[in-house]
Amino acid sequence: MPTVVIADDQSLQRMGFRMLLESQEDIQVVGEAENGAEAVRLVADRSPDVVLMDIRMPGVDGITATERIVASGGRTRVLVLTTFDIDQYVYSALRAGASGFLLKDARPEELLAAVRSIAGGDAVVAPSLTRRLLDKFVGHLPDENASAPRELDQLTDREREVLRLVAEGRTNGEVAEELFLAESTVKTHLGRILAKIGARDRVQAVIFAYDTGLVEPRG
Repeated sequence: MPTVVIADDQSLQRMGFRMLLESQEDIQVVGEAENGAEAVRLVADRSPDVVLMDIRMPGVDGITATERIVASGGRTRVLVLTTFDIDQYVYSALRAGASGFLLKDARPEELLAAVRSIAGGDAVVAPSLTRRLLDKFVGHLPDENASAPRELDQLTDREREVLRLVAEGRTNGEVAEELFLAESTVKTHLGRILAKIGARDRVQAVIFAYDTGLVEPRG
């Protein structure tokens, strides 16, 4: 049963999320936070599987809170919620370690599916949306923690091919078809790639590919 903390400075928004999540027998809400600092404290105290994280909150914002939660090394994963389709705050949150993002006007079934997916270790940003996001912002934002080239050198030629295609927005099935591999083999390669580069999920692997120059944003 995935456990969830809701972090949003609007009480009505938190109430709506709680009502939706608690309508499901397999999801449990274990806390609410009005700001990022409170979210970090709740995560440390209750170790939820997922945090629904608003970006713009007073005091400690959602991006800073995400950085602190990820840096703690715990099992909690962050799902960023935003009222904006594509903006630099969302990209910054993904770079900070969030496992994905959704718009606040997402359909209820989309939010529920995202919580379950993230709790299970997956990312929730669709490949096409990942490409759209990165095409707009990678290379235009400062990056003080860019991955070292030696991390890219640890990958085999096949792993580089897989990572390049994933970063270009291909699904596992599409990668398998292009490289004449079984989809299970692609998943195995992707798992090894994540381990070698220290990425938490597919989204972070795509960011790594852009940061190291394996893939370049389209102009």
